[in-house]
Amino acid sequence: MIQPVSTESPTLGIPKVTLSKSHLDDLDVAGRISLLRECCQQVIGHSREWVDAACQAKGIPDGSPSRAEEISTGPIATARFLRLLELTLRDIEEKGKPILPGSPRSNNFGKLEVPVIPEKRLYDSLVFTGFQAKAIMQSGINLENFDSSLAPQYRGGEKSTGRIALVLGAGNVSSIPATDSLSKIFLENCAVLLKMNPVNEYLGNIFEKSFSPLVNRGLLQIIYGGAEAGAAAIELPEVETVHITGSIEAHDAIVWGPSEGRNERIDSNSPVLKKVITSELGNVSPWIVVPGPYSEKELAFQAENIVSSITNNASFNCIATKVILTWKGWDQRDNFLGKIQSLLDRVPRRTAYYPGACDRYNQYAEEPAQLDSKGTLPWTLLTGLSTDAPEKYFQRESFVCVTVEVPLEAASEEEFLEKAVQFANEKTWGTLGVSLTVHPKFRKKGSNEDLFQKALADLKYGTVAINQWAGLAFAMMSLPWGGYPGQPLTDIQSGTGWVHNSYMLDGVEKSVMEGPLTIFPKPIWFPTHKNPEPVAWRLLELYDKPGIWNLLRLIKASIL
Repeated sequence: MIQPVSTESPTLGIPKVTLSKSHLDDLDVAGRISLLRECCQQVIGHSREWVDAACQAKGIPDGSPSRAEEISTGPIATARFLRLLELTLRDIEEKGKPILPGSPRSNNFGKLEVPVIPEKRLYDSLVFTGFQAKAIMQSGINLENFDSSLAPQYRGGEKSTGRIALVLGAGNVSSIPATDSLSKIFLENCAVLLKMNPVNEYLGNIFEKSFSPLVNRGLLQIIYGGAEAGAAAIELPEVETVHITGSIEAHDAIVWGPSEGRNERIDSNSPVLKKVITSELGNVSPWIVVPGPYSEKELAFQAENIVSSITNNASFNCIATKVILTWKGWDQRDNFLGKIQSLLDRVPRRTAYYPGACDRYNQYAEEPAQLDSKGTLPWTLLTGLSTDAPEKYFQRESFVCVTVEVPLEAASEEEFLEKAVQFANEKTWGTLGVSLTVHPKFRKKGSNEDLFQKALADLKYGTVAINQWAGLAFAMMSLPWGGYPGQPLTDIQSGTGWVHNSYMLDGVEKSVMEGPLTIFPKPIWFPTHKNPEPVAWRLLELYDKPGIWNLLRLIKASIL
């Protein structure tokens, strides 16, 4: 029986809260599987309404290739996560533990590598041909004790007691508040009070319908309002833990209190928020381009790879590429940068829908601009910046469509890689994700593979992506997503804790995803794809009903 907790603050607009910890405690694995299936059906059933609402709010017209983004980063990502969680819980119910897509192995640095992609039951090997991903576990987790790190919340020992979590939703990508909430419910045994961000609160009603199985059981409640409402919700005595996806400024205001006296509270490690907090706080995202014998086709693909990471969602992504690191002595550098600029010139401008975009643009661009008649800002690439360029380019996330390129001095390609890793770790703010382009022939040269593996081990990021954009690791949902662990609250960087993590791994250090240097057919997330929307809807159909027939329909749409 549901036993809700109740509280209300009418003066601040916080409605009566009715969430059920006891119902969550009583819900067995079979019951959770049923909830996941019901939610997946509802998400897919309301997907057109979801996408249309997001496109209208972001100024994306009918027929625009950008509609595919809203399908992919909204209903598709959410439905995939629901399916993955269902598969994991079904494994636990039938076999006693999650069944991984491969066997864990120890690497040369004493860390355990755990495969998480491809998921065979969702046809990943065909849908994402050539992609592989693994979670690198923290020191002390090895082949002998790994089993205890696999879904411990569902296996053996005392069952964790349900809690109530406040999720302060992100305003940019529609699947973030949805999958953050699902992560809290199914991975951390929390009933969730989700406060929608004012930027995308138009999705609240759609979420209430899409996740009605959770709402009706007292496991999810959605509230609205600005910063005052969020502050009031944080203070509710029933709220035991808080999750924020947003800016470091918002995080510090929540954790450390008003700006007056904040530095003193940080210095003395005296946070005003005493509750457990998890967070994902953005990144000045670097992309390291390792020199190599690239063909024109390979250069063109990787140039568009980077451009897609800049233009996706009008660049209002915490993982949008903001710093491109190249070798100053690379003989293909000018050609490569020319291809990037040419593509940026071709990609239609996007509505700068996120508040404050124009002001932020004028802080980072060399030439100030105003929103044009369509409310857009120009894609801007600043090349040839010195490592001594103003700190703002490396230490503050712009969250707008300005990217810089920094050519590093080095005596060789190998030395460049070492210096680029050092720059990414020490010069650019954040620990969320980093991308690298590297040619297979570079890795096969001499002892370069050892050097490259050391670079991967040294990068202090929660996600490291090879030859593909780190943002894809977010959409994959199998990989744990979050900042590199171990940062103190006084210098939290990109945050603490993991979301997604559909295999429920405990003790993760980072995720590493690797994709092909080129992909055919053209990925639907590339901005020059001529007709990506039908492909995106076919992919959603596959996650609705995984099977050969829907897989064939997806393949047909992809190659037409």
